Amino acid sequence: MINSDILRRIRYAFKFNDKLMLEIFQLGGIVLDKDTLINHLKKEEEEGYVPLYPRAMTGFLDGMILKMRGAPKTPTTQPVIQESFSNNLVLRKIKIACEFRDEDLLAILKRSEMEISKSELSALFRKKDHKNYKECGDQILRNFLAGLHGYKKSQPTELKTK
Repeated sequence: MINSDILRRIRYAFKFNDKLMLEIFQLGGIVLDKDTLINHLKKEEEEGYVPLYPRAMTGFLDGMILKMRGAPKTPTTQPVIQESFSNNLVLRKIKIACEFRDEDLLAILKRSEMEISKSELSALFRKKDHKNYKECGDQILRNFLAGLHGYKKSQPTELKTK
């Protein structure tokens, strides 16, 4: 999928406004002005479209994690080795930002009428060199982002005790 398309779909799913989008980019180490953001959000065929490069998209997703979960309690001293940009990375970072469990991801995909098994889902989160690794295709990511709109993570109303 094109990064600008992913960005538009995330914006729609989470109902982010321009101000919040710029703040999230900044948390991820990417400084943009409003005009540049608007040009990134345009479709390829629209006048003024500016492609969103993988580094900027990764910065946005990292900023989204920081915005939604907060800064880590213990700062890491070792640099994080970033895998190459892929649909799997987008899915993983959204999962982390929203603190989704496998059941949430399966429910989101089901909302968009796409059902995959738990083992197929776990294959999307494996390391690339693992024998059971599966590349996240555009269709899976597109359906996930579509199902994400309006999804509310179920929260237990009360804890049951014996």
